[in-house]
Amino acid sequence: MATAQFKAAALTNEIGLNALAAHFGIRRKYRWEDSLALGERALKGVVLEPAGKSVHVFSFGAVVFVNCQHHEMMDVIRYLGQVEGGLAEAAALTHSDDYRIEVSSEEEPSVNNDCLVVPREEGYQREMVATVLAKSVALERTETGTNALLDEIEDVVALLGKGRLTMSDEQLAQMSARILGFRLSTLSYIMLLDKPDITWVNEGAGALYDELGALFELTDRYESIRHKTEALMDITTVFAGLAHAKRGTRLEWAVIILIAIEIVLSVTDMVMR
Repeated sequence: MATAQFKAAALTNEIGLNALAAHFGIRRKYRWEDSLALGERALKGVVLEPAGKSVHVFSFGAVVFVNCQHHEMMDVIRYLGQVEGGLAEAAALTHSDDYRIEVSSEEEPSVNNDCLVVPREEGYQREMVATVLAKSVALERTETGTNALLDEIEDVVALLGKGRLTMSDEQLAQMSARILGFRLSTLSYIMLLDKPDITWVNEGAGALYDELGALFELTDRYESIRHKTEALMDITTVFAGLAHAKRGTRLEWAVIILIAIEIVLSVTDMVMR
């Protein structure tokens, strides 16, 4: 039974594919929705035994390794980090997932939780598995960031329950930017609503992509992130309104105090006369 083992990791927010492609002598202009596939020839000098191994790099910060050992993955990341600065800071595969393709004529073709079983391997299958895995781990990275932001919001809400609003305008702006960043990354960067070009011309590729997408719950997880970010934006809007009201109250008191001071000064001046 032949097997292709996949390991996907979300390492950063963005990877410049054109710079990497140029480094490996690939004369092609990559679009945002494309992925860069590095085969045995490109991996020579990067890993000791490149035979049967490949690496798929995605612009939204995910990298998928095929038939690579852990030390080989780290070697690839360090090597790519010399060209792409964003990867230089990736020290661990924190957000990662595994999958495999098993080629067996004795088993029924199936899409399972941990493997894809096929009677023979088609050219598009590795690309589809790599693409869905990359989107899944990138989603996981976004989910982690969104949940961390929710925890921060809970602390602010707890203080608000005690009648204290400690967030400044700068903090509110930074929080809003992070929320919008999560929404932008899931929709534009990870391109969850877009399918690879091959799915439009190859029926088998399209069917496999849809099955794997359903297996990894890409759409449901995207909707969950969207709802969370919408709730976060609503809460942030409330915070902003309260902050502006608080600032308005302070301004009103400042005006009242200034008027009172002016009245006292006027009365004092009249008495002195």
